[in-house]
Amino acid sequence: MSESYVPLLFMLGLGAAFALVSVGVSLIVGPKRYNRAQMEAYECGIQPSPQASGGGRVPVKYYLIAMMFIVFDVESLFLYPFAVAFNSMGLFALVEMILFIATVFVAYAYVWRRGGLEWD
Repeated sequence: MSESYVPLLFMLGLGAAFALVSVGVSLIVGPKRYNRAQMEAYECGIQPSPQASGGGRVPVKYYLIAMMFIVFDVESLFLYPFAVAFNSMGLFALVEMILFIATVFVAYAYVWRRGGLEWD
């Protein structure tokens, strides 16, 4: 049984060796010209400031839209395998999926109540 893992371990070792050799070669061969811009955090050329660019806070609607995207993305992620294997599952899986959809509906109702679905 352990013989079947030899190719997998070989490929894992080969991938790790390639990664280490690539990083090592880039450290040896790569240019060593450092300047002040390279040592700073990446900010797209704009100097960071303590306040937001609009001078105020980020609206809550931004976070509601992000939360809605994540909730429905996760919902589709779980519903697709359920739909594919529906015939082989029993009543227990159907009840579990109904509970999952009810939970997602609570998040949907929250976003709806907070005005996240009203586009300006």
